[in-house]
Amino acid sequence: MVDILHRVGVRTPSPEKVYEALTTVEGLTGWWTDDTRWADDPKGRGDTGVGGVLEFRFPVGGFDMEVVELRPSERVCWRVVDGPEEWKGTTIDWDLHQNGEYTIVLFRHQGWKEPVEFMHHCSTKWGSFLMSLKSLVETGAGAPAPRDVPISDWH
Repeated sequence: MVDILHRVGVRTPSPEKVYEALTTVEGLTGWWTDDTRWADDPKGRGDTGVGGVLEFRFPVGGFDMEVVELRPSERVCWRVVDGPEEWKGTTIDWDLHQNGEYTIVLFRHQGWKEPVEFMHHCSTKWGSFLMSLKSLVETGAGAPAPRDVPISDWH
């Protein structure tokens, strides 16, 4: 198994704003994709928490993530329950801690079976979206899909 790993410092006095951007539909649509909702709430306004499924849709496909763990201002963990075959069964973890004026985000997309070309693409896209998360928290404006930076024909 192989993993995608990233570390980003977000200038904010506490991890709370980063945590909110990772756990609310409003936050997620501000940095990852405009088309985000809870599976049991077509308008995307609910908050089902652990055990709930978030649906993320992009111009080229989508992912369904089960929320596995939530520790306010410390940790968010999702398990991919639907999407591309390479993603199914993988987990996405966000660990947060404060270091001076920065909230450090330790990101892991774990459990890839092998480092296929699509994994390389996804690693670059995760980096791009982590910069979007940073921008959202620091300035109030991210670059979610479909306004993200395209990097190839996979977007």
